[in-house]
Amino acid sequence: MSDRYWASSRVETGEVSSELECLAYGVNHHDEGVCLLVRMGPYRILLDCGLADISPLMKGLTKPARRGSSPLPADFVLVSHAHSDHARGLLALHKAFPLLPMYASEVTCKLLPLNWPDQSRQDISQLCQALPLRSPLLMKDNLMVELFPAGHLPGAVAILLSYTTPARTYKLLYTGDFFLSNSRLVEGLRLEELRGLELDALIVEGTYGTSRHPHRRNQENQLAERINRAIAERYCVLLPTPALGLGQELLMLLRSHHHFTGRDLDIWVDGSVAVGCDAYLELLPHFPPSVQNFARHQPLFWDERIRPRVRRLQPQQRAAVGKSPCIVLTDLKLELSQYCQPHTGPWLILVPEKTDVKVNNLDLRTVSTTVESYLLAQHSDGPGTTQLIHNLRPQHVIFVHGSPTYLADLTSLDELQNRYHVHSPEAGVLVEISIGDKFLQPPAPEVNYEGELTELETVVTITLPDAIAADPRWRQFADTGLIEARWQGEELVLRGLSQRELLNQSSDRFIWSDMDCCGTCKHQRGQRCWNPASPLYNFKVTLDGYCPAFERGNEGAGDR
Repeated sequence: MSDRYWASSRVETGEVSSELECLAYGVNHHDEGVCLLVRMGPYRILLDCGLADISPLMKGLTKPARRGSSPLPADFVLVSHAHSDHARGLLALHKAFPLLPMYASEVTCKLLPLNWPDQSRQDISQLCQALPLRSPLLMKDNLMVELFPAGHLPGAVAILLSYTTPARTYKLLYTGDFFLSNSRLVEGLRLEELRGLELDALIVEGTYGTSRHPHRRNQENQLAERINRAIAERYCVLLPTPALGLGQELLMLLRSHHHFTGRDLDIWVDGSVAVGCDAYLELLPHFPPSVQNFARHQPLFWDERIRPRVRRLQPQQRAAVGKSPCIVLTDLKLELSQYCQPHTGPWLILVPEKTDVKVNNLDLRTVSTTVESYLLAQHSDGPGTTQLIHNLRPQHVIFVHGSPTYLADLTSLDELQNRYHVHSPEAGVLVEISIGDKFLQPPAPEVNYEGELTELETVVTITLPDAIAADPRWRQFADTGLIEARWQGEELVLRGLSQRELLNQSSDRFIWSDMDCCGTCKHQRGQRCWNPASPLYNFKVTLDGYCPAFERGNEGAGDR
């Protein structure tokens, strides 16, 4: 590591030196992956390596970074979990520095090889050494490491680093990706295990910014209800997902939800999602007791005897599925047109929120296709993130893993600004974690915009300053130039309508054009009822719904 990273000028704080520093190589902006170098006293610890290009780690290594230090990029590496945005650079790092020790939980060690399917499993089986959970280990003189289950994914851990000096002990916690709620296959992070740590610094993810989500079970029920309704309407359902985590969660949901248990239905699993299922089957002793109990009575995944049947899909079968209602789980990156073939479907494609799934290659002239998004969160939302911070009460909070706008939303929260030293570094930025000094928090970025409202005879015009368009979220908001407005208490909420929504509405209008239903009612706009005489007034409605206040509109009236 070059000295220039650690020798930046210090703010006048009254402190001569800091025992803690954090250099961000990658914070997962623009899919760059997460990779952080932490210095505690004389030691350098690399937290995760999700970089696709590890060349930044190799700069300045022609000579030792400090007298007596090794020319390695760190003293050792700690891996929070096996997702590629945290682990994809580990193999290249190992090849470049074979003597660099790497550590992770036992489960993560077994899942990591899935990031390199073209490599021999034997060649990478010893990539990481396994560390036990909840057991403090002395890694170097005066440096302890302890791992705590973090939810999110089997094997995912929060990492506690403790460095002891004659004056005091410095403590830093890195959450990796964490989830407070229990999911189908992973128990959530337990706050009671971490309270009272007296942390100096917390490095925490901010994937969802300040967003607030429904309870996890509500999310599951909403998704199951949508899939159930699609199957009842003779649709085939296509679920593109990542290889690890969400795909297996969805499969367990479909296997155990009351809408599907005992149902005469085929669930097909394809590609790397199926490989991930096989890897999970080798980890049963590490799963929650409820999952282990389920597996004692029936297979966890592959099962052609108990309905719904769960089967592995072979590549040559892709064009044949979909001739009758079924569910297909497949890779996020595969071409979906391999499944949506002529004479199959109609298809409902459900994509996870905040995921870019390309569906433009589908030929809508020959295949009836509807694309919708759903939320099945794998990370804690804004309230969950602030709950974790307030329970741990660190001096410094460093936000990583999220879009710059979402992280800015978190760092500008008054409840955090007033209590903690808050940081959100870009890649290549060094954060000096000065302990116990006088700290001046930089001003929070401006997030509110003042505008004007003009009320005319037939329309209301809202004028906002053009500075609002500088936010990266504006492009998505203004995608079609159309918005939907609704009251939320005393506040008026504006939401941009995407091209996908408009296309779906056009498709739905065609499907329901001959029926007396919400889809053809003149009071339905944006899938919401605006008829004060209806019991559904101001509620979101399904297009095939109906109420006694139905009034047929002209063609397209319901989608104005």
